[in-house]
Amino acid sequence: MTAQPHRPAAVRFILFTVMLDILGIGLIVPVLPRLIQSLLKPGDYEWLLRGAPFLTWFVPETGKSDLGAAAIFFGCFAAVYALMQVIFAPVLGALSDRFGRRVVLLGSLFGAALDYLLLAFAPTLGWLFLGRMLAGLTGASFSTATSYVADVTSPEKRAQSFGLLGAMFGVGFILGPTLGGVLGEYGLRAPFIAAAVLNGVNLLYGLFVLPESLPKENRRPFDLRRANPFGALKRLGRTPMLLGLSGALVCSYLASQILYNVWAQFCQARFDWSVRQVGLSLAAVGVASGLVQGGLVRVIVPKLGERRSVLLALAAGAGGFTAYALATQGWMMFVIIFPFALQGLVGPGAQALLTREVGANEQGELQGSLGALQSLSAVVGPMISATLFARFSPPDVSPRIPGMPFFAAAGLDVLGFVLALVLFARLPARPAVPAPLT
Repeated sequence: MTAQPHRPAAVRFILFTVMLDILGIGLIVPVLPRLIQSLLKPGDYEWLLRGAPFLTWFVPETGKSDLGAAAIFFGCFAAVYALMQVIFAPVLGALSDRFGRRVVLLGSLFGAALDYLLLAFAPTLGWLFLGRMLAGLTGASFSTATSYVADVTSPEKRAQSFGLLGAMFGVGFILGPTLGGVLGEYGLRAPFIAAAVLNGVNLLYGLFVLPESLPKENRRPFDLRRANPFGALKRLGRTPMLLGLSGALVCSYLASQILYNVWAQFCQARFDWSVRQVGLSLAAVGVASGLVQGGLVRVIVPKLGERRSVLLALAAGAGGFTAYALATQGWMMFVIIFPFALQGLVGPGAQALLTREVGANEQGELQGSLGALQSLSAVVGPMISATLFARFSPPDVSPRIPGMPFFAAAGLDVLGFVLALVLFARLPARPAVPAPLT
């Protein structure tokens, strides 16, 4: 299949939709830990343990610490959000291969707008849980957005296109935390209302400018076996490159999830940062990510090649996480952000390698599988960060190592680097032949 004609307005819509997904997360990250603490009531932690008793295996004393209990709830909220994406990312990816990208993208935006309104008025932690579940379902459309880009982009330019998608992540993390930090000063619920309005406006925009990108001749019947998240993961093992690079990506995904899910709590507890300061720091992360994925990826990937770019990204991530863990002053976090941002090269480089491993009519399925892989990592990552933070960060624990989650993330990136290095040594670089669909 040749790429569909480039449609500037439609591509802008896709980029804006991806940005909104991340902006919505960024809006609430600065305020969610404090919102959880404001809703936390006696007995809530015991209620959580009845549903997830395994938590006591890791942090049996967490219930005696407000900081620890809030950390565990925060991790569980992030995990349930990701679990819904694990289930629905391959479903939406397969549905987009059957019915087209447009209907899936617009439906997800409609659901997201309604969900943020629910979150804005959630009266208890239970309602907040429900809201995060629905947010995970509607946020599972990223795989469809990346499939749309694959539809309208030639294979040799997909790394740059995926880099632009990554740049939208950066923009979302600039605007989201900044707005969340500012709006959070006026009320912990205000960022949720803003996210609902933005998704509603984008839905109206998409109704007018978004054409279908997948021709009817390239569609295929919906198969529940393909929509099964575990079946989707299984298909990542069809070729050595798919299997090996997916393993390295798991390590990178887990490490990134640890960062995003512990950042606000770590900085508030260790440096006594306000909501506004947390928002500004995450905005700096977004600026650095945007510079790398929106600009440097176009220079570094063609010059170094996709394989070396992946290795560079994993090495930068390992070094950056270690530096975060050892930081003793708040200003150090800002200094580390920009060299650490090179880890953002792993996504565009790996995506470009993987899209060559499948046929044109399987791009939606591939992106759904990768989305499920990333979301599965996002189920585990927040629980790793939450339990490590709850176990090693409260002031009365021994040993007290607030940076322990970042040390764990550094170890994961080192493991990913080793896996990728061994894979690339075994498989000489050559044009890949699309794998047959089984």
